[in-house]
Amino acid sequence: MEKRRTLGFAACCLASAFWGCGFFFGKIALNEMGVGAMVFYRFLFATIALSPLLFTHRPNLNRREWLILAGASFLGVPLQFLIQFYGLSLTTVSHASLMVGTMPVILAVGAAVFAHERLDRTGWIALAASTLGAALIALSGTSKAGQGPTLAGDLLVVLSLVIALFWILGNKQLMERHSAIVITAYGTTLGTLMLCVIGPVLFARLPLHHISGAAWGALIASGFLCTATTTLLWNWGLTQGPASQAGILLNMEPLVGSLLGILILGEHLGPTAWAGGAMILAAAAILTLHSETSVSGLMQE
Repeated sequence: MEKRRTLGFAACCLASAFWGCGFFFGKIALNEMGVGAMVFYRFLFATIALSPLLFTHRPNLNRREWLILAGASFLGVPLQFLIQFYGLSLTTVSHASLMVGTMPVILAVGAAVFAHERLDRTGWIALAASTLGAALIALSGTSKAGQGPTLAGDLLVVLSLVIALFWILGNKQLMERHSAIVITAYGTTLGTLMLCVIGPVLFARLPLHHISGAAWGALIASGFLCTATTTLLWNWGLTQGPASQAGILLNMEPLVGSLLGILILGEHLGPTAWAGGAMILAAAAILTLHSETSVSGLMQE
């Protein structure tokens, strides 16, 4: 049992680290294509990776549950990711990654408001610290779009995380009766089909030629590693140990993402952004370990 718990936590840690690579790979692809095309290709490759599960796992959802899944998929795939990566196109990988550190706190507030879970004093302190940290990062982004961090780009990333909250809550409701594999595979596929429908409105054509091998590699990695693999690893990991303990590993995502931006892309974080990032990560750690809301339990049990 102890060995399986250790493997479960290792899976959660690896999933969070892969999630942290998403902005890095996205930035590489955005150098050669628009936001809509990049998001479409990411989920196309994710659907390809998950497609065998569509044949091995029957959904058995009723009509109401299909509607919930469709609504959650629309929020979680087209809406969230198009806004999130448009924000990334206006800011830096390191800034966007640190903003993702606000997600545990957003989940806590969502649980308190929509799931009627009580947020204790420690939770509210963490919320205040995380909000102040996000404000410090956003206000430190004063460069022009495309040349460095911007306030608009940082705020769009946070907006996408608020949208992700409703995606997670919708999936959580469905996973009380259905397996995480079913919800992940069919939800991702539905979201990709929605991208196919709205694609002609958002981008006239998908680029196929004159795309470098690096960009294709980034797109494939985004789909296979940062979308399909991460979700499956995380969900399996949570079945092997307490979600409240595994939730702290979510902090690997902003850590890995910001380090990739700084070390590989040569981005720079000023003292204000460093301070804001430290506040966000500290708030997320405190909330995950001590809050009575059990934030990580919302992350696809």
